[in-house]
Order: sequence, then structure tokens, then C-alpha cells
Amino acid sequence: MRHQIRSGLFAGALALGSLLAVAPTPAATDASAPRCVAPADLTRLDLPLRRTARRLAARRFVVIVALGSSSTAGAGASSAEATYPSRLMAELARRLPTLSIVVLNRGIGGERAVDMLARFDESVAAERPDLVLWQLGTNAVLRGYDHSKSDALIHEGIRRIKAIGSDVVLIDPQFAPKVIAQPEIADMIELISSAAKQENVDVFHRFALMRHWQDVDGIPFEIFLSPDGLHMNDWGYSCFAKALADAIADAATPDRESSTHGKAVAEEPR
Repeated sequence: MRHQIRSGLFAGALALGSLLAVAPTPAATDASAPRCVAPADLTRLDLPLRRTARRLAARRFVVIVALGSSSTAGAGASSAEATYPSRLMAELARRLPTLSIVVLNRGIGGERAVDMLARFDESVAAERPDLVLWQLGTNAVLRGYDHSKSDALIHEGIRRIKAIGSDVVLIDPQFAPKVIAQPEIADMIELISSAAKQENVDVFHRFALMRHWQDVDGIPFEIFLSPDGLHMNDWGYSCFAKALADAIADAATPDRESSTHGKAVAEEPR
């Protein structure tokens, strides 16, 4: 019975993904919107997504869980379809049209790492994901945090994701006025990168990408952020999702897998 329920949910998510894949984002219909450019040196993942690559190569169903807080849930987006997980599913469908990939949104506004780990079993492990995208750090910086406790929580979270056999990509905070005003932001960015390096997992550098939009591309904050000065808007989520989709598709190619991992590991049935 549980398998039937899960299959029905996945089928519904896939149908939604197909609709999203052919429907433009609200930002895409605005002729005045700037071109979305994501430099490869900022967005390419350093490590291969081994489990995801094996499942794609075997043409198996791929489940991605987007774990995070309000910028994963979609604060600032005009609709559920404009959130980054929804746009990511659509972008992956464009890049890999013959494969079945679902992105499940497990973002809850206001949460910190400790809150996400408290619901990890129900929100993440129960879905048996092949890849977990863990967006973290922003709320800790906004509310004040203890460096050593945050470091321990990040390591614990990475290890729990690894323990269920999933690939891991950490997503660091957004480049936004309310975030960069906090003196601890540089420490948090370094904390996430350092933990990822120590645990041998990937980081998608959202902060650096968004800073590039403003500092290099000259795009004003109001073009990619909502009026609250914190969350992305439809254009921001869409461009972020495109860059992340490129990074995932690249890191999950057989070439990246075979060049660093050697023999493929046999996959369990889903």
C-alpha cells in the first residue's frame, strides 16, 4: 500500500514537472528582464554526484529533496510554480527530457539547521532521496549563532544525509541587504565551505553567484530580490534554478562519475 501511495505521489509530481517544463516563468515573459548568466567557475560542483549519476545512467527514477528554510519554501515567489525547487525540476526536465526526476520541496520558513535535523527522518529520509540539496545558514546569521554549535550541526547533517546513501549539495546563504549587513556572514560562508571540504561533499555557492549578479553584471537588488530585501523574487529563483540545474547535470554525468570513482556500484531497486 505504501508503495502505491508513493508511486501515485511521484506520478503526480512528474506530471507537474512536465507542465512546468513547458511553461515559462513569469520572469521569462518580461522582455525588460536581464539575461540570466551563471559563470561556470562560480557554479560548477567540485565533486561528482555519484549516486545520482548511477541512477541516471541506469535510467532509474531520481528523487531530489530540497531541504531548507524560507528561500526553499519560496518566500518572495509569486506562486508555488515559481519557487526554486519547482523551477529546478522544470530545468532538469529540459536538460534530461527522457529521464524521470522529481524535486520535492521540504522548505519551512524560519528554520535553522537544528530545526531541519529535528524533522530529518520524516521530511528527508522517508523519501529515500538520491540527492539532498541542503540550504542553510541564513537564519542562523540573522538571529545570532554560536560558531562551534553551528559547525557541529552542519557536520551532523551531512553525516545523516550520507548515512541514508544520498548525494549531498550544501547551498550557502543568499547575497541580500539584510544578510550582508550581518558581520557574521563571512564566517558562515567559510563554515559551510570548510565543513563540506572536510566531509567531502559539494557546495553550491549561491552567495557568490548572487554577488556576481550585482557586482559584475550590474543587476540591481530589486531585479532579483523581493521588496523585503532578503528573499529572491521570480527572476532570482529562476536564474538560481537554471545555474543549479546546470551544476547538477554536469556533476551527474558518466564522465564525472567514471573519472573519479572507478567501478560503478550496484543500485538497489526502488
